[in-house]
Amino acid sequence: MNFSGRFADRIMPDKLHQISLSFLADKLTKNLGGTAGNMAYTLKLLGADPHIISAAGNDFEEYRKFFESHGISVNGIRVVKTEPTGSYHVVTDRDDNQIGAFHVGAAKYNKKLSLQGESLKGGFVVIGPNDPDAMRKYVSECREGKLRYMYDPAFQIDNFSAHDLRAAIETSELLIGNDYEIALIEQKMDVSHEELLVMGPKAVITTLGAKGAIIETRTEALHVRPAKPLNVSDPTGAGDAFRGGFVAGYVRGLPLDICGQMGAVAAVYTVEKYGTVTHHYTKDEFITRYKTNFSKDLTL
Repeated sequence: MNFSGRFADRIMPDKLHQISLSFLADKLTKNLGGTAGNMAYTLKLLGADPHIISAAGNDFEEYRKFFESHGISVNGIRVVKTEPTGSYHVVTDRDDNQIGAFHVGAAKYNKKLSLQGESLKGGFVVIGPNDPDAMRKYVSECREGKLRYMYDPAFQIDNFSAHDLRAAIETSELLIGNDYEIALIEQKMDVSHEELLVMGPKAVITTLGAKGAIIETRTEALHVRPAKPLNVSDPTGAGDAFRGGFVAGYVRGLPLDICGQMGAVAAVYTVEKYGTVTHHYTKDEFITRYKTNFSKDLTL
């Protein structure tokens, strides 16, 4: 939904303990999306072969057809006939701030799924935000199976203990979050940013919205400026697209700065279209746009 005003104009700081707000939305659409679907779509556009492991609900048929029409495997998706698919309901204001709520739906059955038995040997796992018990399980399975993974706890950070977060981060290959999420992880674990950087991951990626991203290793900080949008329609899903673009470069063994720049270009395509998987580009178009923004040649 779109709200033509500003949330900040409706929120009284001295009344935060008793908020009761309603926003008059002048636009309402229903879109396919979700972290896994959004990332998989970007990965597929960039020539990767994503494999989603998740539970979906009794309303999955439309999304199944979408995945199949784009050559995205649904073999790892389990349908729960007694629940709807998880859904995110979000309102965006004129400054692109967002307030949303996630209905877990069939996602609460993700903890019954397993990475074991899936064809993941030699692959790269992304543990994204979903049922907290499922995320703990996937971390354990990655550790036990020595699977490489990126940890992306996002809006589930508050549902993990400091011990949970440390266990997941210490053996992750990459840690990613926006600036608020990375700060929240540090607060929950009571560690400094410097301590987080040496905890285990090869790199900590902090996304900064319209300001780009920072990719930090133990020895360097790479600042990735944002790609330039042709227009700004809707920021929803830009973070997922960035992750998809980054991982598409990372699994090819490309340098971290190029991976970040690929993420920036992938994100800008999403911003230009209303919805999260409504955009499209060929690899050649992506390469051209990459060069336009970063003055470098890219081979995919």
